[in-house]
Amino acid sequence: MEIILKKYSQSQIAQAKKIRALIFDVDGVLTNGGIIYTNSGDELKVFNVKDGQIIKHLRDHKIIIGAITGRTSELVDRRCKELKLDFHYQNVKDKFAVYQEVLKKYQLRDEEVAYIGDDIIDLKLIKQAGLGIAPADALEYVKSHADVVTEKGGGDGVVREAADFILAAQRVLEDLVNKYLE
Repeated sequence: MEIILKKYSQSQIAQAKKIRALIFDVDGVLTNGGIIYTNSGDELKVFNVKDGQIIKHLRDHKIIIGAITGRTSELVDRRCKELKLDFHYQNVKDKFAVYQEVLKKYQLRDEEVAYIGDDIIDLKLIKQAGLGIAPADALEYVKSHADVVTEKGGGDGVVREAADFILAAQRVLEDLVNKYLE
């Protein structure tokens, strides 16, 4: 869809055409990075349904989807299972090592992976992946290393924006939209 692609360079579009896997951080990407603790000690997070809506369509187009996060949360586990991600890793101290395992398991090359991250722990993956993506509200030095900086901030549809771009670059988003218009 040209309306989406017009804001990207030819180089970014060429990178997006190669993507076979979309991997992302959770806090600051799927969420706004905030954590609310109740008086009883429970943790609350807010997820954006627009991110979830596109996951099925990525899967339908054979794009592998997964999350790698440094924290552990029952809510994240629940959301990742609800979204039917191909994988999700929590409590990860070395995201790069897990990334390498994912590449091996799914027989992927770096240039076939898009990675979305917002913080210092994500820098190596943003640089290594074929398409490194940072949310609009990521740290400035993280955004400076990304191939793409989204218009949306963390928790505000970042995964959706990235997925729409990838699907548009691969010339499948327009057909998807047209199906919903029938």
